[in-house]
Amino acid sequence: MSTMRPETPSPSPTPSPRPGAGGEGPGQRSKPDLAALDFHSAPFLVIWEVTRACDLACLHCRAEAVRERNPLELSTREGMKLMDDVRRFGRPLFVLTGGDPLKRPDVVDLVRYGASIGLRMALTPSGTPLMTEDVLVQLKEAGLSRLAVSLDGSTAAIHDAFRGVRGSWEWTIRMLHAAKRIGLSTQVNTTVSRYNLDDFTALCGLMTRLGISLWSVFFLVPTGRASPRDVASADEFEAIFHLMYDLSKSAPFDIKSTAAPQYRRVILQRQVAERRAGKRSERPEPLTAGVGFSLADGVGRAKGVNDGDGFLFISHVGAIYPSGFLPIAAGNVRKDDVVEVYRHSPLFVALRDRSRLKGKCGVCEYRDVCGGSRARAYAVTGDYLEAEPYCAHVPARWARGAGRGAAADASIAPPTQHP
Repeated sequence: MSTMRPETPSPSPTPSPRPGAGGEGPGQRSKPDLAALDFHSAPFLVIWEVTRACDLACLHCRAEAVRERNPLELSTREGMKLMDDVRRFGRPLFVLTGGDPLKRPDVVDLVRYGASIGLRMALTPSGTPLMTEDVLVQLKEAGLSRLAVSLDGSTAAIHDAFRGVRGSWEWTIRMLHAAKRIGLSTQVNTTVSRYNLDDFTALCGLMTRLGISLWSVFFLVPTGRASPRDVASADEFEAIFHLMYDLSKSAPFDIKSTAAPQYRRVILQRQVAERRAGKRSERPEPLTAGVGFSLADGVGRAKGVNDGDGFLFISHVGAIYPSGFLPIAAGNVRKDDVVEVYRHSPLFVALRDRSRLKGKCGVCEYRDVCGGSRARAYAVTGDYLEAEPYCAHVPARWARGAGRGAAADASIAPPTQHP
């Protein structure tokens, strides 16, 4: 740690809430206006990878985390400036991730600052002994809206094998229970891969007992330490989507997919089938919520988020990415205006223009609802506009041969790249 420049300054004066911030305290956060979101102007979600240091050794780690911190990480003051810049978007959800954010001594100060200027703050710590109930209390008092933790198995044996450290499952469960005791909203992130498919039903049962607000089911992208052989098949994805939808009917929490927008297609298909069978009166809606789901923590959900489209990622050294799983930098916050990069860089503009999608995604009737994982397309094909390679759906126009000539031409062109 001696290589790090000083970054625990005297506490900064708490600035006055900005126009529109509302000055809410930790228990008084207003519900975001999800209907008013324009992803061309602002993201719904901004993630800052505050460090790549972590005491776990996850088999599929996107960040390829290491034990020690990088001396080139954004400092405390740079992080606060980043939050000031992000606040110009409005009030996106701002997530501190890693590595393990608790490897930084200033994490509570960062949460406090972000909350004080009106950002909705969330944190994704690792399942290690660094997270104690005392730290959770400090984070809640600082204004943390939600704690999100990773849980990849219904048993310690399955989860700890994923995370590479014995005891991680138990530390994670204790963290969730401690957060519930102090009234802090919680979320569980689960990575679906070939190695825990058979455990998914048991995981569903565990989630209903944990008192969480949201279950985010992440479908593996082969980047970082993950490889294509770790990814489940398109048909296996589809089976999990249907289990998620079935659970959403009775779950006391919200359920969403991450890096699998095709789940929205499955939701619509199931709801249309229910209407035709006379089992549903409401119009189809691609955003599902559990029976007991609430926006009380101010976090909320938004429709149609995808890489670079409602989503923005800042690396530990300030690189501006469409997401952590699509590692193409469009700039760096140390020299570029993050708002301008998100709104106007060719990379982000292209990702938000779904008319540019190739292959079957380009002619899919669910293109505007889904769009396929741009990160997975890039990881597998080298072209972030190519078709989602792990989607079982065959669009009607694709089945009739529409667009295949263009797709064939695209397949022999060099992958799209950006500096």
